[in-house]
Amino acid sequence: MSLEKIIDDILKAEGGYVNHPNDRGGPTNYGVIQSEYSRYLGRPATIEDVKKMPIAHARDIFKKKYYFEPKINLLPDALQPVVTDACVLYGPKRAIIFLQTILNKDRLDSDDPSKIKELDVDGVLGPATVLRAKEAVDEFPPYTVNAYVNERIRFCEAIVRNRPNQKVFLKGWTNRANSFRMKTR
Repeated sequence: MSLEKIIDDILKAEGGYVNHPNDRGGPTNYGVIQSEYSRYLGRPATIEDVKKMPIAHARDIFKKKYYFEPKINLLPDALQPVVTDACVLYGPKRAIIFLQTILNKDRLDSDDPSKIKELDVDGVLGPATVLRAKEAVDEFPPYTVNAYVNERIRFCEAIVRNRPNQKVFLKGWTNRANSFRMKTR
């Protein structure tokens, strides 16, 4: 899937301007929160700025901040859409922590886990994480992608347990994560 298609799908899922009282990100347009848009503009963005944000700005932010800066482009094609989407929703560090967590669990399922070094769960997409992701996807792409989806959902459920006012978002978060689920034979 091309980067443009990944971004198109994120924009479709995010929709336009929202300012839900329980959304900790505050005013958001196309999935870009006010503080992120301020960084992009190089000045404090007003609510009006967020409302009138050109879609091209959102696309540029997604490419730079949520795809190229965290090096999502180095991951196997099967993982790029789900991880980029998670970068937009939870930030690159959390999205990569999801990946490192599932790759470490995969290590425990191997024939001899003692021979496979555990990845540091640090939210940085380094060479060891990229290599392990490629190996996992080469072996069985649906398992890896679906494990990532499951990790996202577990995280969302934990958010709601810790902050019950976030329950209003749980169904949407879960549906969005599940939209990446791959069919297994």
